[in-house]
Amino acid sequence: MSVSDVFFSDMRVTFTENLQQKLTRLITEAGLDRLDMDRKYVAVKMHFGEPGNLAFLRPNWAKTVADFVKRQGGKPFLTDCNTLYVGGRKNALDHLDSAYLNGFSPLSAGCHCIIADGLKGTDEVMVPVTGGEYVKEAKIGRAIMDADIILSLTHFKGHENTGFGGALKNLGMGCGSRAGKMEMHNAGKPRVTHKLCIGCGMCVRNCAHGAAVVKEKKASIDQDKCVGCGRCIGVCPMDAVRAGWDESNVVLNRKIAEYTKAVIDGRPHFHISLVVDVSPYCDCHSENDAPIVPNLGMFASFDPVALDKACADAVLSAPPNPGSVLFDRGHDPNDPDHFHRVHPETHWLSALEHAEKLGIGSMEYRLVRI
Repeated sequence: MSVSDVFFSDMRVTFTENLQQKLTRLITEAGLDRLDMDRKYVAVKMHFGEPGNLAFLRPNWAKTVADFVKRQGGKPFLTDCNTLYVGGRKNALDHLDSAYLNGFSPLSAGCHCIIADGLKGTDEVMVPVTGGEYVKEAKIGRAIMDADIILSLTHFKGHENTGFGGALKNLGMGCGSRAGKMEMHNAGKPRVTHKLCIGCGMCVRNCAHGAAVVKEKKASIDQDKCVGCGRCIGVCPMDAVRAGWDESNVVLNRKIAEYTKAVIDGRPHFHISLVVDVSPYCDCHSENDAPIVPNLGMFASFDPVALDKACADAVLSAPPNPGSVLFDRGHDPNDPDHFHRVHPETHWLSALEHAEKLGIGSMEYRLVRI
């Protein structure tokens, strides 16, 4: 693989240039204006933050990107897909409520928010994964596949399953429909928590394969008949239907890489990561812990693999923040990997290695400072 350029700016400002203006200069230097956006639909994939979490990217950052796109003649929209787990973003209505609560109105963010996989997380497109070892057809939110151009705007942070959440995680897991998320996390087979089930039969009425049944006022799902579409999860009024979480972290990372390829393959894409408020856990948590390292800067590249590697290297080179979980773990000369020390069961490099193998990008990069 060839060496990719990753453009970088620190968080310092002057009296004549604030952070939003500096981000504009960064993405301009990185070549985003070279993409033909005229009258094109531009999906800006980001995370709106679970209610209660304060580490997500502020809508001001999204507005900077949206305004840039509009100046190029494009039609931007902010987007994400519904969650697999129970929370504030499991359907499009709750998801939009959460986005508005966290400040993502058209006025503050510069464009509209669209939940890409629809009301119940079932509006998806089956996208072939060329060279996929684990996924032959990825289940991607329809609005994302309808877009002409994909931009990822990522809050780079730690993650309890993948080591860190970067551009690949934002695109791969984030663009998967509910069924796609199940496919990445496990064999795609939901189960019923009987103590929560009231036997209402909503899962039965919405199952196209006869897998959901109700007996003695409790639902169950026939694992042999289930195809993993996730509709039962979305329609259950008691949140009694849950997905399993039985995939190894290495395989999870590789599936994320394959889903990323499905999202960006064959169309223009560009990627921005902000290494700020580097919480130890995902923004899907309804809380956030103290950042594990200082705010390090803004990164941008046409190559999401190189971008993730550059961001990871920056975090690994940074000193732990006093008072953070990373600092509390103490210094370990045998394990200098910050992400691994916070989450010992994770193997973040597996996603980048698999993505490089798939031809998504290169872990070799040249850092261009502006």
